[in-house]
Amino acid sequence: MRPRPSVGIISDSPLQRHHLQAALTAYGLKPAVNCDPGRFSTLADELKESISCWVLELENEDAWQDFIDDLVETSEAPILFGLGTAPQRHSEEYPRWERRLFTKLSEEVGILEMLDSEESLQALDSSLPHPPLPLPDIIQKTRHKASTGAESLERIWILAASLGGPAAVKEFLDELPKGLPVSFIYAQHIDANFSSVLARVLARHSTFSLKEAQVGDIPCYGEVLMVPVDREMVFGEQGDVQFKDTPWPGPYGPSIDQVMLNVANYFGDRCGVIVFSGMGNDGAIAAPLLKAYGCEVWVQSSDSCANSSMPDSVEATGVASYTGTPRQMAAHLVKEIERAESRHSAN
Repeated sequence: MRPRPSVGIISDSPLQRHHLQAALTAYGLKPAVNCDPGRFSTLADELKESISCWVLELENEDAWQDFIDDLVETSEAPILFGLGTAPQRHSEEYPRWERRLFTKLSEEVGILEMLDSEESLQALDSSLPHPPLPLPDIIQKTRHKASTGAESLERIWILAASLGGPAAVKEFLDELPKGLPVSFIYAQHIDANFSSVLARVLARHSTFSLKEAQVGDIPCYGEVLMVPVDREMVFGEQGDVQFKDTPWPGPYGPSIDQVMLNVANYFGDRCGVIVFSGMGNDGAIAAPLLKAYGCEVWVQSSDSCANSSMPDSVEATGVASYTGTPRQMAAHLVKEIERAESRHSAN
């Protein structure tokens, strides 16, 4: 694994330095420098030379114009200007500001997000199976057809994950009983070369079938469709999988925000999203929009994540209605479907 880039923060505002530090930490970056421009001259030359990129945010640029000119002239590392004042952490604008920061950083120093390796996926293959939850009686009495067409699917859930996600999603899926009337769309930040390995590992003990989405596929109960990394997936008029000729928007594929919007655009309030372990904030922009559609938004609990930045970012938007470990979320989903089937049966 290549070394993480060394980033330096310079700001005349302690609050902005704090926000920038927190944002960089969410992507596994520990700033080597975080200081007021007045202290810059006291830094060791070796430390300055080790910086891969400077993030410069000044509230009073006129007072520091000589400093800016000197930094531009002498620094060999790129300098990011004009990101704008960081909004409050829980504001609607914060995820967009954070996304701009990492898009610009990625353009200068390369992809920042760490991903699960093939070795970590292979390690999951040796995990011991455990019996899934029992299928509730009410669902056994009202058996659903395995495939009824996208227009009649009553529930489809997006599983969104990044670093640490495969282990969490596997734990979640392994817990679900056969015959549960739900379909899944799985969006995982991962190297495209490992997608087939991921599908095999996750399917090993699960009662759900997993497959990489292909043109014409229609989501159905008992199946997990894995979203491709390299091109954007949308749904046609019949709910069939289609692909655009362009890659996903943003620095990472698949864009979980865009997956959420594309699924909700067709399925509306029949869809929900579970945000598992991951780095960064992908999903935090679309989550409030899905909530406005009437969709459920759940997040993995911080203490059960390999990296909690992604679910924490979604939870910070205030739209998450449930938080739990992967197993707790599986049990909660079974219970929610049982309640829905009971209401339907009573009517």
